Amino acid sequence: MNVRKVLIPAAGFGTRTLPASKAIPKEMITLVDRPLIQYAVEEAAAAGIGQVGIVTAAWKTAIARHFGSSPELEAFLAAKGKTAVLEEVRKIARLAEFTYILQPQQLGLGHAVLMGEAFAGGEPVAVMNPDTIYECPVPCLKQLKDVFEKRQATTVVLGRIDREGTSKYGVVRAEHVADRVYRIRDLAEKPGPGKAPSDMAVLGRYIFTPSVFEAIRATPPGYGGEIQITDAIRKLLDAEPVYGVLFEGRRYDAGDPWGYIEATIGLAKARAEYAERIKTLIG
Repeated sequence: MNVRKVLIPAAGFGTRTLPASKAIPKEMITLVDRPLIQYAVEEAAAAGIGQVGIVTAAWKTAIARHFGSSPELEAFLAAKGKTAVLEEVRKIARLAEFTYILQPQQLGLGHAVLMGEAFAGGEPVAVMNPDTIYECPVPCLKQLKDVFEKRQATTVVLGRIDREGTSKYGVVRAEHVADRVYRIRDLAEKPGPGKAPSDMAVLGRYIFTPSVFEAIRATPPGYGGEIQITDAIRKLLDAEPVYGVLFEGRRYDAGDPWGYIEATIGLAKARAEYAERIKTLIG
């Protein structure tokens, strides 16, 4: 099975980013010079995945406008001779083939993934949390995709976490099977430092076999009263292998105010046009 499709859950209220996300979608908050969600779409494109399903809410029309064409803006830029900016604007709509999937109620990540079952169409599907920004020599989703297509099994991204992280993420118990590849034996959603089975957590990137949808349907609400994707993955473990890839690169949690600041500085430093000025500003 090859991976051709990705789901990006983007229907939530963005409570961690309030008040910035009160009137605009959290996913449209700008990081350096583009909205958060565009980083996810660009990562998918760099991994060779060209069909993007965005799970969204009715009021988040700005997302579709961003990824659609903008004839009036393009005509204005062309008339002003702003060819470089014009090309940047046109490239956004060419990043992928977009499908928009309405999630009427926000019932957890597992539920958001389930909304994408028709979009997946019986194929494997990647899932990307747009709050999570990866800066990697090989795109993070490509690292995951390579392992999935070799092993033909659900594969998730893993990262090392500290004690605080055990109360924020799904933590795994896993067996090392190859370079940076682990077979997952169990998961716990936000177990806390006293109960965490390891220092590795699932961090916002997944590629699922089609079996995930049946597993989600069989998953009752869990932590926070939501359908947790962690619980659905645990059900998958009873029927088929699940692997984790310890990613190479750097990760930013841009849905958290401090993580957003870190991401802004880190990504700006990586850009030639900003690097020297950032060094002057912060040392």
